[in-house]
Amino acid sequence: MLIRSYRPADEAAIIALWQACGLTRPWNDPRKDIERKLTAQPELFLVGESDGAPIASAMVGFDGHRGWVYYLAVHPGHQRCGHGRRLMAHAEQLLIERGCPKINLLVRTANGQVIDFYRALGYAQDDAVSLGKRLIPDI
Repeated sequence: MLIRSYRPADEAAIIALWQACGLTRPWNDPRKDIERKLTAQPELFLVGESDGAPIASAMVGFDGHRGWVYYLAVHPGHQRCGHGRRLMAHAEQLLIERGCPKINLLVRTANGQVIDFYRALGYAQDDAVSLGKRLIPDI
């Protein structure tokens, strides 16, 4: 798997990847999420490519205090091959190069398999509560 930055021609394949991995939700428009990411650190929107086609993604960011990863996805037909692990290692390295001291990510509580994946990479649950407030509706 080749890891590279997102290209506009990837949009349909990336959205299909996110849908295949169950990452999309009715209240989040994935096209708008992509559009927003491309306005801030677009080089940190990572795509894993195999045979010329996107098979993985990670939307990475650094706000000057913490690093964040969203939309980590590996196509179901390519899972359990180490691609997610490689993509996370690449994201971590990019954040370290930017001086990022800590990385955060959010996983839905019902997604035990993904929580186990991150624990195997050394991630631990923080003693914190995630709060959110929608400022601009997607729909």
